Amino acid sequence: MRSEKGRSWCWIALALLYMEGVVVAEDPYRYFDWRITYGDIHPLGVRQQGILINGQFPGPDIYSVTNDNLIINVHNHLPHPFLLTWNGLQQRKNSFQDGVYGTTCPIPPGKNFTYTMQVKDQIGSFFYFPSLQFHKAAGGFGGIRILSRPKIPVPFPEPAGDFTILIGDWYKTDHKVLKTILDHGKKLPFPDGIQINGLGRDGAKFTVEPGKTYRLRICNVGLQNSLNFRIQGHKMKLVEVEGTHTIQTTLSSLDIHVGQSYSVLVTADQRAQDYYIAVSSRFTTQILNSTAILHYRNSKKTVSGPPPPGPTADISWSLNQARSIRTNLTASGPRPNPQGSYHYGQINVTRTIRLANHAGLVDKKQRYAVNGVSFIPADTPLKLADYYNIDGVFKVGSIQDKPTGRNIHLDTAVMGADYRAFVEIVFENRENIVQSWHLDGYSFFVVGMDVGIWSPASKNQYNLIDAVSRCTTQVYPRSWTAIYVPLDNVGMWNLRSQFWARQYLGHQFYLRVYTPVKSYRDEYPIPKNALHCGRA
Repeated sequence: MRSEKGRSWCWIALALLYMEGVVVAEDPYRYFDWRITYGDIHPLGVRQQGILINGQFPGPDIYSVTNDNLIINVHNHLPHPFLLTWNGLQQRKNSFQDGVYGTTCPIPPGKNFTYTMQVKDQIGSFFYFPSLQFHKAAGGFGGIRILSRPKIPVPFPEPAGDFTILIGDWYKTDHKVLKTILDHGKKLPFPDGIQINGLGRDGAKFTVEPGKTYRLRICNVGLQNSLNFRIQGHKMKLVEVEGTHTIQTTLSSLDIHVGQSYSVLVTADQRAQDYYIAVSSRFTTQILNSTAILHYRNSKKTVSGPPPPGPTADISWSLNQARSIRTNLTASGPRPNPQGSYHYGQINVTRTIRLANHAGLVDKKQRYAVNGVSFIPADTPLKLADYYNIDGVFKVGSIQDKPTGRNIHLDTAVMGADYRAFVEIVFENRENIVQSWHLDGYSFFVVGMDVGIWSPASKNQYNLIDAVSRCTTQVYPRSWTAIYVPLDNVGMWNLRSQFWARQYLGHQFYLRVYTPVKSYRDEYPIPKNALHCGRA
């Protein structure tokens, strides 16, 4: 019989082997090789020069699973610099890969750069797009889906199919002409239409089997307008918002603001024929409309009748829908523990930041600003300047924590923040349009939104239990939205308007989340293949 001492050593050895396996085992790698070119596209029936990825418009989907490593080799065959950014991927400890000019040098013409990222502890629906030179108006965007690991339960049965639907307002005008208009200090005209997966009216078709349920991942990849999405004769069940499983609410239509992503389930439970998928602009004097087709495989009848009408133009309808979107506290997240176990409402806020958008002229040119500061790019990516301690590129504190009331001025705006702080950010919209804000590197809790002016008393209506966690939030006209952000990701992170002309003309800044302790535990070192430019 084995002695007690022998059995103890056996258990220790097994434990050590297990621990070693946990430490050295790597998560799967997924490799992508993309060539960026110009090519002819026809999203609104007019031939245009668009940005293609491996000859595709929109670009290919990125399909991945929680914790996968993504190796994306991007070859720039355009005649000017190019960058892709990843709308919603948190880039844990790795803002060098964020793909905006404040963190990453552009890929020169004829050169390539390999993004190396891990979708660490993430699930959900996101998208990528070009971040330089108003390229977003020419295409170059595509969907990102991150599935849960097989052992992690998902709060709904596996759907029969999974569709990415990229919607957005669109111009027939060439993107270089649009950029020139902005460079001359003018406002852009109203968009010409809406594209759905790169096609115009009735162009896109999604085929379903009768009786089966499908997941639609809907992303507003447009330039400025909020859009409403609905399906003729069908209900939608909301199940996920930018990486968060939601309370499953049945909807007839869904407002999707620019830069946002949603997942809904749709069951093909109607008579076998074709049905309209309708998309229309929201809160605009001129209403843009477009349609796609939901096609039953055994359909003998094409679409008939008018597309389903959109909801009322009353802001309160949309506001109430937004407030109803909440986290499913019983669902597992990327990890086995429930997402709701993070009691964000019980954490003390260490700082309140109030951000107000401004529009005005500077030197007779149109500019947009945050707290009176209109962002201008530096000659060197801010993250590189920070890493190499290059003086004179930017100054921490060049934008204040609250609106100043002063006239707009130009600066390379960087706001400092402490690692592991827990901050409240209040977006104050003083204009008559819907604003949309995005923070790279993070998900945040949308704890409150309402019309009128925010005050400390507004905290009394915050949702401190099951607010949805996401990376892009809307702010309604003459309204405010409040978010809570746990600053647990060291780096230089872009906080911007998703209204792309405004972003281009200064409606953005960078949040420098800093710790004086240099440790790979907190932030990865600069990649070996990092491009260098400017003073770096």
